[in-house]
Amino acid sequence: MSLLKKVGFSFLVLLLTLGSLVIPQGASAAKSDEATRGEFVKQVVTALNLPTHDGASLTFKDVDKQLAPYVEAAVKAGLVQGRSTTKFDTNGSLTREQAFVISARAAKTEQTYPMSLLDRFKDKRDFGASLRPEMAQSIGLGLMKGYSDRTAKPKQAVMKNEMRAIINRLVKVSQQYPGTDEATVSLRVMGTSDLHMNLVNYDYYQDMKVEDYGLSKVGVLVDEARAESKNTLMFDNGDLIQGTPLGTYKVSVDPLEKGEVHPAFAAMQALGYDAMTLGNHEFNYGLEYLDQVIDQSGFPVLNANVYDAKTGKNRYNPYIVMDKEVTDSKGAKHKLKVGVIGIVAPGIVRWDGALLEGKVTVEDGADSVKKFLPEIQKAGADVVFVLSHSGMGDEVHEKGEDDVTWQISEIDGIDGVLTGHNHGVFPGDFTDVKNADQSQGTVNGTPVVMPGKFGTHLGLLDYELKMENGKWKVISGKGSLRAVHKDSEDVNQRVMNAVKEAHEGTLSYIRTPVSKTTAPITSYFALVKDDPSIQIVTEAQKRYVASQIPGTEYADLPILSVGAPFKAGGRYGSDYYTDIPAGDIAIKNMADLYVFDNTITGLVMTGADVKEWLEMSAGQFNQIDPSKSGEQNVLNENYRSYLFDVIDGVTYEYDVTQPNKYDGAGKVVNEGANRVKNLMFDGKPIDPNQKFIVVTNNYRASGEFPGVRNATDTISYQYENREAIVDYMKAVDPIDPSADGNWSIQSVSGANMIFETSEKGKQHLGDDSRIQYVGPTKDGYAKYELK
Repeated sequence: MSLLKKVGFSFLVLLLTLGSLVIPQGASAAKSDEATRGEFVKQVVTALNLPTHDGASLTFKDVDKQLAPYVEAAVKAGLVQGRSTTKFDTNGSLTREQAFVISARAAKTEQTYPMSLLDRFKDKRDFGASLRPEMAQSIGLGLMKGYSDRTAKPKQAVMKNEMRAIINRLVKVSQQYPGTDEATVSLRVMGTSDLHMNLVNYDYYQDMKVEDYGLSKVGVLVDEARAESKNTLMFDNGDLIQGTPLGTYKVSVDPLEKGEVHPAFAAMQALGYDAMTLGNHEFNYGLEYLDQVIDQSGFPVLNANVYDAKTGKNRYNPYIVMDKEVTDSKGAKHKLKVGVIGIVAPGIVRWDGALLEGKVTVEDGADSVKKFLPEIQKAGADVVFVLSHSGMGDEVHEKGEDDVTWQISEIDGIDGVLTGHNHGVFPGDFTDVKNADQSQGTVNGTPVVMPGKFGTHLGLLDYELKMENGKWKVISGKGSLRAVHKDSEDVNQRVMNAVKEAHEGTLSYIRTPVSKTTAPITSYFALVKDDPSIQIVTEAQKRYVASQIPGTEYADLPILSVGAPFKAGGRYGSDYYTDIPAGDIAIKNMADLYVFDNTITGLVMTGADVKEWLEMSAGQFNQIDPSKSGEQNVLNENYRSYLFDVIDGVTYEYDVTQPNKYDGAGKVVNEGANRVKNLMFDGKPIDPNQKFIVVTNNYRASGEFPGVRNATDTISYQYENREAIVDYMKAVDPIDPSADGNWSIQSVSGANMIFETSEKGKQHLGDDSRIQYVGPTKDGYAKYELK
C-alpha cells in the first residue's frame, strides 16, 4: 500500500469517527468555503483509489446519488459511520481542534510532547480538557499552525484549502513515523450501573419531570455512542429493580403476572443490552421474585459468587462467552469471543438476611473472578469483562469485603471492569486510589468505569484490537464517562414506550392522598436536632410493632424505635432533603420520608446495647475543641446520614468535645470514649441490663453496628416501613408534625460550631434560638451556626 494510502486510511478513520463524536446532530450546514463530511469522504476515497459501487447498500436519506458511491466505499472499508441509520450528515463541518487532534493520532508516533506547548496560544482555554495532550502533540509535530495574533481558534471550522494543507503536513510527518498496514478492530463497551428503577426522567418523590438522570436520558447517549462505533456491546451492573416508587408499584400494587416482562427489563431490551449482573438491591424482594424477574429478562443475567446453600452450586449463571461479530478497519468481518462475568458485594447476606439466611451463601468477589477466569479462557474468550457490583476499594484486601474492584482490576487476563455500588463516578472520583489513572480511566492499567447512579452517566470502555499469531490482542484501552444532556429535553422514545403503562400506573399510585399535615415536614436540620421527619417514622414503626407483640413472649418489653435522616443532602446535593408542604399528604410523600424499600424488624437487646448503638451514631459529629478559635464544622461530612440513627423512647445528649468510640466500620478506636450523656428511659438513667424491643429495618438489623450485633433475638415482620407510615398517617389525620426533643447536642462554651445544610432551610428555622443562618456557600448550600 502506498504511503498516501497508509496515511489517508488512518487519518480518515480517526477524522470521521471523531467528527461523529463531537459535532452535535442538527448542527448548521457548513458554509460554501468550509470542508464538509461528504466532500472529505469523496476526496479521500478518490485519493486512495478505494473501490466504489452504486451506493445501493446505503440507508442514509441525506446522501445523493453522486456522492453515495464514495460514502458507501468509506462505510464498507470501515472508515466512517453515519449519525444514525438514516442520517450521514453530509453537510456537517469540522472544527480545527478536531482536525488537529485527529492528525496527531494519525501520525502514529509514540513520542510525547509537554503540555507547556499550549501556552503559546492565548486562547488555550478553548481547547477541550480531554484533548489537550493530543493538541500538544499536534503542535510538537508541526501539524498545527496558529495565527499571528497568538490564537489557535480551535472551535473554528476547517476551510477547504486548510484541510488540504493539513493533509499535506500529515503526509510529511507520517514519513517520519510510518503507520501500520494491519487491520484493527475498534470495540466499544457501554455500561450503566445503580439505575435503581430510574427508568423515566421523573422524580416520583417531587412528582416532576427532570432532565439530569434516568435511563430514558441515558438512551440518547447510547444511540449517539453506537452511531460513532461499528462494534458495540451494552452491559448493566445491577441495583436495577429497586429504588423508586415504580419499583414498589410493580411489587405490591401491580405485581408481575406469569410471563410478564418487568418494566426495567422491557426498557433494557428496547436499548439492546447484552448482559447484566445482579446488584445487592436485586435481592430486596426475595429470591422467588428475583427468579420471576430474571425468567423474562431477555438477555443473560449473571452472578458468580452467590451459591445455593443446600446444593453448594452457583445460584445463577456465573459467566457467558458470547460470539460477537465485529468489522475491522478494512471492512472485513470477524467473530470475537467475549467473556463476561458478574459478582455482587457479599454484604447481601447481612443486608437482606431475613430473606436470604439459610438459602444462599456468598463468596469473595475477587476470588470468584479468579476461580472462573480459567474456564472463560478455556472456552476461547478473546476479551474478558467483569461486571463488578462492588465498590472501588483499595489495595488492602480482606476476604469477603464488599469493595474489591481494585483487586479485580489487577487480575491478569481481565480487559475491563464496569463497576458501581459506591454511587460514584470513575474517572472523576477516587483520586486517592493507588494506580488509578484519571486521564485514561484505568486502575492498575485496566480500563474501569463507574457511571454514577440513577442514570446520570453512560460508561464507555473503548478498545483497539489486532490479530497476532492467530489471536486477538488488546493494543489500547480507555475508560471514560458521558453525562446526560441536562440542557435538552430529548429522551429515548423506545425506553419511554417500553415503560409507559408502568410509569402511568405509578403516577396514579403516588398521587393517592392518605392524610394531611398542619405544617411543613422537612429534614433540613435533622443532623443537628430532633426532627419531625424522623419522629413520624419512629412513631409509625412503634405503632405497628405494638399491634403485633400482644400474646407473644415479648409482650411486656418496652418498645424503642429507630429512624435516620435518609434525605439530608451530602453527596446527593442540596435538593436532596425531605420537604413536604402543609396540606394533603400522598403516597409519594411516604417515599420522601422513607426512601428505601425496607421491612420492619425488631431487635431484643439491653440498655447497654442501646448505649453502644448511640455511640456509633455519634460518628456523625466531629470532635470540637473548646479552646480553638475560629469556625469548627460540627458535622462529619464523611459519615453517611443514613447511618445516623435516632432512637426514640429514650432521652440523651451528645458531648461533641469527646472523641468517637467507634470508627465508620464499628471498630473501637477509643475504648474509654463516652459521647452519649444523660441517657435516660422513663425519666431515669437507663438500666444497662433492662431488655427492650428496638424497632428498626431489616438492613440495620442484619448489620454489624455496635449494640445491634449484641441483639439476643431478631423479629422479622416482613412489613414495609413505608406501609407502616401510610397506616400511621391514615390513623392520625391530620398530622401535627413536631419532635419531642428527646436528643440534643450539648452546647460548647466558647466554640464557634457551624454546619452546612440547604439554603432552603432558613425558611424553616422557626423560633429555634440555637440555630442561626450565616450565609450561602455553594451549589445551593448555606452555612449555619449552632449555638
